[in-house]
Amino acid sequence: MSGSVLSLLQSAKIAPRLLQVAEKVVSNERISASDGNALYTEGSLPFLAMLAETVSRRAGNNHVFFNRNFHIEPTNICVNHCAFCSYRRRKGEEGCWEFSIEDILAKVKSYKDSGATEVHIVGGVHPDRDLYYYIELIKAVKAATPAIHIKAFTAVEIDSMCSQAGINIENGLQLLKEAGLGSMPGGGAEIFDEQIRKKICPDKTGSAEWLRIHRIAHELSIPTNATMLYGLLENFGHRIDHLERLRNLQDETNGFNAFIPLKFRHYNNSFSYIKETTTIEDLRNYAVSRIFLDNIPHLKAYWPMIGKQVAQLSIAFGVDDLDGTIDDSTKIYSMAGSAEQNPSASTDELIEMIKGAGKIPAERDTIYNIIKIY
Repeated sequence: MSGSVLSLLQSAKIAPRLLQVAEKVVSNERISASDGNALYTEGSLPFLAMLAETVSRRAGNNHVFFNRNFHIEPTNICVNHCAFCSYRRRKGEEGCWEFSIEDILAKVKSYKDSGATEVHIVGGVHPDRDLYYYIELIKAVKAATPAIHIKAFTAVEIDSMCSQAGINIENGLQLLKEAGLGSMPGGGAEIFDEQIRKKICPDKTGSAEWLRIHRIAHELSIPTNATMLYGLLENFGHRIDHLERLRNLQDETNGFNAFIPLKFRHYNNSFSYIKETTTIEDLRNYAVSRIFLDNIPHLKAYWPMIGKQVAQLSIAFGVDDLDGTIDDSTKIYSMAGSAEQNPSASTDELIEMIKGAGKIPAERDTIYNIIKIY
């Protein structure tokens, strides 16, 4: 297939600069930051789709993955002041919540016979809940549902809970792992450029610390995901810088399972005046991410954020994972005006989306062991 792709591109009279990049991709050679910028600025959608599909097929055997999961969001009370956030509330403010461990256990137990294999736990950075509180939460969830995989806490949450408890990150993550933590999500990365972070999330865990926390998790054999918030104040160079930092860490640790580009949604936050990216730009971003991140095995389109139709389209642009069933259990993006206001999908619906895109549906567990091929 690789030779036919290159022959097709050569006959299409692709610009020499882009053809050089294509030759690298087809030859399984790593592209540079300059190459990545050229893809963003000069690559047409069909060209990008062709290269992204080449990388995706090389990595994933034509499978597109999904799992059966649900989310728990313990609280939306948060000490940070991210200007793009539509989710955060102050303590006592209308619309805030802070579920007790008992509340969370009731929710978890309601899924005991649902077939769900993963619970995803993330929320705000609560001012009064330290590491020991979350250790007790993880232990309680594990005791109630021993077979379920617990994917929990962004690096930002880990940073805060360890700091509140006076424990370093290494020891804190080890204690969480012993309590039952199976993996970590990739949230809180936003965009790594420090100048952009000062404008959009000035008091949040910094980029270097986010990467350090994930490095420590990987060293402790805790797999993680990675994200990038795009469509806010950044340019293509900032995006490539972000991807390159992730690629460099993956070279060191091989601990990232998946990368998830997260589209900025402008409802009900300080950047509501910014026009959201188009679907064309979303698809371009998926493709460049897939091509550039040659060492992160999976690219996920988080359908509750972009909508099911765009998620299905994204499969042609290198995406090989649609996340999971969700079951209307998250508010993070619906509160920001996402395409799916009550995010829920049946397994049949996800299977149909994947088959409709010409791929093979593969139900997985959290760490990409295949449970069933459809």
